[in-house]
Amino acid sequence: MTRLLHIVGARPNFMKVAPVLRAGRARPGVEQFLVHTGQHYDAAMSDRFFTDLELPAPDVNLGVGSGSHAVQTARIMTEFEPVLDRLAPDWVVVYGDVNSTMACSLVAAKKGVRVAHVEAGLRSRDRGMPEEINRLVTDVIADLLLTPSRDADANLRAEGIPDAKIRFVGNVMVDTLLALRAKAAASAAPEAHGVAGRPYAFCTFHRPSNVDREDVLGEILGALDDLAATMPVIFAIHPRTRQRIGEFGLERLAARVTLLDPLSYLETISLVDRATLVLTDSGGLQEETTVLGVPCLTARPNTERPVTITEGTNRLIPSRRAGINQAVAEVLARRADGGFQPGRPEGWDGRAGERIIAALVPD
Repeated sequence: MTRLLHIVGARPNFMKVAPVLRAGRARPGVEQFLVHTGQHYDAAMSDRFFTDLELPAPDVNLGVGSGSHAVQTARIMTEFEPVLDRLAPDWVVVYGDVNSTMACSLVAAKKGVRVAHVEAGLRSRDRGMPEEINRLVTDVIADLLLTPSRDADANLRAEGIPDAKIRFVGNVMVDTLLALRAKAAASAAPEAHGVAGRPYAFCTFHRPSNVDREDVLGEILGALDDLAATMPVIFAIHPRTRQRIGEFGLERLAARVTLLDPLSYLETISLVDRATLVLTDSGGLQEETTVLGVPCLTARPNTERPVTITEGTNRLIPSRRAGINQAVAEVLARRADGGFQPGRPEGWDGRAGERIIAALVPD
């Protein structure tokens, strides 16, 4: 019997763990436990995500809550250690790049428990992003690096990671997207928000570099206001972003934009799937739009997912009103003349969860 201990801490982790848990349940000789650190926890939203993704209730919820990066990481490590001792897994499986990923990896590595990192090898090469630090630390100490794209393999090799530790498995988030696309469509979110059958834009912005400075947030909102003059703009707004709009007195620039509280996974995919374009600074949406074939404009100077640019629908743009407006105009022109021909990267086929379990529990 191989015992797997899966760690989740924030919403992006939920989409990644679901296919792996499902594949593990289908494989004889696998025992699984799900630990939710509670790094990002809103009872209503977490419950909706677990229902949408058909996830079992966590076996353990550490309930660490929010805090500075140092405080949160320390709490996770302190709370996780006795759980690790009690459950004694063969593998600790961590996902993505949140604080929970790094914290639990450190505890397991120092206890001599093997660590597998799902979505290993992604690099933005921007150490000003906390997520980049989490990726680098986790990949150095993990025993098995499960990569979503071939560029991630190359990144790890360039950092001196031996080939024996690297396994290309494909993008596990795509498994969830493909499995639930029809269910998401049935949720009819565009109809609920009055944009069905019409061109519209969907957007999210939450990164500190975009929302914590009044001048930058004002530029982004100004561009969304310009776009809202030509088509509906649906903004799934993070609480942090809504707070900053109020603090900076930028409500006027958001007056023509439809601001929605954080959405469920199914509602989000339903709206993204039928959008004319997406504007964001999210990592996951870069991938989801690539699979769905929806143009994505990412307001960041870099991305840890370059394959979404070279093979998908994504494009990096400046967080400036004029630059956003120019990129929007170019995307709309390409769509109008039929020049938009998206592809799908290797291994983004809905089978990544099965390949992850095969790597952890070989025949």
